[in-house]
Amino acid sequence: MTATRIKEVALRQFAKNGYEGASLADIAAEVGIKKQSIYTHFKGKDELFLALLGDALDKELRFAVDYFDRYKDLAIDQLLYDFLIQYQDCYEKDDNTKFFLRVAFFPPSHLYDIIVKEGYRYLDTLEAMLIPVFDQAIEAGNISPEVKSDIATIAFLAVLDGMFVELLFGGAERSLKRIEASWFIYWRGIKK
Repeated sequence: MTATRIKEVALRQFAKNGYEGASLADIAAEVGIKKQSIYTHFKGKDELFLALLGDALDKELRFAVDYFDRYKDLAIDQLLYDFLIQYQDCYEKDDNTKFFLRVAFFPPSHLYDIIVKEGYRYLDTLEAMLIPVFDQAIEAGNISPEVKSDIATIAFLAVLDGMFVELLFGGAERSLKRIEASWFIYWRGIKK
């Protein structure tokens, strides 16, 4: 129970303040334990942080898998656009998504290699998931046959990245403008 509570509080602290700005003392105080009690469950800040990173990555991937499974019958343009909008909504409401994006774009330097490796695992999984979606849309005649599924996927992930950057730096309103502009150009480029 205490380890779970420590992780809940730490997730919020790391999402809000980053690795450097979150302290074990503050986490312990919010949990209602002494700082030393954290070491009963985690060897230190790095172990706690990396445990959260693994959990966050798994949750973000579950979101994507669940989304594409639940809405697989939507038209491809609606499916992809709504994914962007729902992901933006996750960022606004879910500390997990805030933590994941903050870590991905601002990794602590001493954990950089681990975080980059996990970030690529996330992107590679999304890419593997999306290529068949694009293959099906090309086969159905909804996307230009001149556009290959791997290229459409990579370009879509670039739109997603642009949204992530604007969420981190500009907020939801600016992010929505970026989504709408990027989506307009992206969809015009791949549709049949």
